[in-house]
Amino acid sequence: MEAYQMSEEERVWLESYDINQFDRPSVASDMAVFSILETKSQAHTGPGHSRENYRKDPEKGLKLLLIRRGSFPYRDCWALPGGFGRPSESTQETAYRELYEETGVRDAYLEPFAIFDEAGRDPRGWIISHAFLTLIDGEKYKVHEGSDAWEARWFSVHVEKKETDRTVEAQYGEIVNLYTIRLQCTERDNLELTAIVKERKQFIAYHEKITCEIMESGGLAFDHAHIILHAFLHLRSLVESGKTMIFDLMPEMFTLSELQKAYEAVLGKTLLSANFRRKIADWVIETESILEGAGHRPAKLFRRNPDRFYR
Repeated sequence: MEAYQMSEEERVWLESYDINQFDRPSVASDMAVFSILETKSQAHTGPGHSRENYRKDPEKGLKLLLIRRGSFPYRDCWALPGGFGRPSESTQETAYRELYEETGVRDAYLEPFAIFDEAGRDPRGWIISHAFLTLIDGEKYKVHEGSDAWEARWFSVHVEKKETDRTVEAQYGEIVNLYTIRLQCTERDNLELTAIVKERKQFIAYHEKITCEIMESGGLAFDHAHIILHAFLHLRSLVESGKTMIFDLMPEMFTLSELQKAYEAVLGKTLLSANFRRKIADWVIETESILEGAGHRPAKLFRRNPDRFYR
């Protein structure tokens, strides 16, 4: 960043300026880290396990990384990974640092999608959170606990929407939706968290205003049920609009079937294989490698087409 050239008059004024005359918030970065991982019933463990010795296509689903907090506030509750920024960092740099400290990931897809600043969202005081959508190949990295986390786990994500009220008039509209967020971890026990968030959409002269209220936190800390919902809906919206960040959930080489299942996991619906393969044909390149033993016959492996991604 180019250094600002300050006049002498402005320099004198700045010397007498007291930044403490205004209340200042603490700034944090929180990350909704998603991955496509096998379900417990399909997971393979033990010596010699590899992608090449599967006898059938493993069932995979969208999962979210949560940590169980080991300190107050919300001790023992589950939360998104994140932390407070440092004076020398941007919020994105904070997010990358926290992500590396808690997952070992350096090169993830990381995109800011919202700021959460509602009064009272944190009992420690005025804290503003910059939320980041984060996508990783979860099979490539092993998550580990940070200083304020007792454990870190992947949770399957299921979101259900129910419209409870609708008012539509010429210059005004209001829609109320209830979202039920079910997060399930079956790695060591059948741990399930269920949160309910009420979303109110108001339209005044066709301009939309959205507010959310957490009806049940379900064991999630702070306002993280709201952040998780927002991140999930944002990811689905991006993919529905044709964005290709799904590739950041994939390994370096993958089958077209694996890629399609990743899309289906995010979109929550089954896609026609012929249509899907036609749409993504320009985005992938066939390799000389094949995946044997993963289904009824060997499957060709593909990778990204850099000519489409680097533009």
